[in-house]
Amino acid sequence: MFESVQGQAAKLARDGIKVRRLVASCKKLLSERGEAAGVSLAKITLELYRNLDKKEHARFFNALATEFSPDPQRVLAAAQAYAAAPNSANLAQLSLGAEPPRQELLRRLNRAPGGTATILKLRERLLELKVDRPELNAVDYDLHHLLSSWFNPGFLQIIRVDWRTPAYLLEQIITHEAVHEIRGWNDLRRRLESDRRCFAFFHPALPNEPLIFVEVALVDGMADAVGPLLDAQPAADGASGASTAVFYSISNCQPGLRGVSLGNFLIKNVVEVLSHEFPRIKVYCTLSPIPGFSAWLGSLLKKTDALTSKSLAPVLKTVAAGLGTDLPRFLADPECASRLAALKEPLIQLCATYLLQRGQGGAPTPDPVARFHLHNGARLERINSSADLSKKGLRESLGLMVNYLYESRAIEGNHEKYVRGEVVAARRVRALVLET
Repeated sequence: MFESVQGQAAKLARDGIKVRRLVASCKKLLSERGEAAGVSLAKITLELYRNLDKKEHARFFNALATEFSPDPQRVLAAAQAYAAAPNSANLAQLSLGAEPPRQELLRRLNRAPGGTATILKLRERLLELKVDRPELNAVDYDLHHLLSSWFNPGFLQIIRVDWRTPAYLLEQIITHEAVHEIRGWNDLRRRLESDRRCFAFFHPALPNEPLIFVEVALVDGMADAVGPLLDAQPAADGASGASTAVFYSISNCQPGLRGVSLGNFLIKNVVEVLSHEFPRIKVYCTLSPIPGFSAWLGSLLKKTDALTSKSLAPVLKTVAAGLGTDLPRFLADPECASRLAALKEPLIQLCATYLLQRGQGGAPTPDPVARFHLHNGARLERINSSADLSKKGLRESLGLMVNYLYESRAIEGNHEKYVRGEVVAARRVRALVLET
């Protein structure tokens, strides 16, 4: 027993030594003045971080939060000096004093070969840890601040991915597809045919890794189901007869860039590229998932009897009669898709209600995909039933999908309305909303 306790204590001591060694290297890196020596020390410091295990990551992030924060007394003195004499010199001192030293530490680490990739992995791990450790939010704020600058769209390159793209990049497209699974090389090849497009953002520091990519179908008319987009044979005339570009999948490849705006700039860049290549295309829209709808509806079905709304309650009871109150059990039924088709109208009404209601914190809509496109200046144009009958589509949204419409002349105005708390939606969608 005593030997076991001793062994555990020794292990904790060894673990602590690794973190203390890393912290000491970080402090030495911050004090280094020579550029060449700084790069060499940054390489050593990054290697020390890479050798930590997951438990040690938490200790290191705690050290970043506590030992690499601004000196409160220095900040106070600089603030008082600026308040007494608000000149540029005092403002510069206040800015220098208020910036956490860990920001400069991260800048110096980024100079080392592979620094950017390691910092992205570092933030990915931090995002996992801070869910249960709110004291790490300040560290994440600094990382997000720096990454938003380093990955400014002005530094990014938009590249079309096609069948001639190197295989190692195509493999990453297959791996990172997050919306509609790519079922092998033949499926990928279909998505890269002449009537389809795939575009990705790349960063000079990560030339072999896409940051985010979007898949587009060039068709005649707004799509109302994803199956035909994925399975249809290529058009004989390629995209020459297309009038509509449908963005049907957008996937982030770098979890460490969560919260850094990339997708909205990618879509706008792709619209510009396509408008030059295909002047005949006038409609730019999405066919988007509704990932939170099933969970929202499932919670309502369990309390149908407690609802008093004269419009929502009867529609919910109709749906409950067809689906039951246990959605996972219903979705296990092989015939669930046909049973959903029979409830098309009430489900679309409920989905419109979900999308146009207020979310947590007063957000204009609770659905994350809706927030992305609406904030980007799109309009909620149409809700489609039986649009995605894959297991994922049924599980997340009972097969429903949404068309968001991007109209160049309305994007700026739509964005401003969203920022003021309004969901911009077509009149026919608004007419479906049930009073809650």
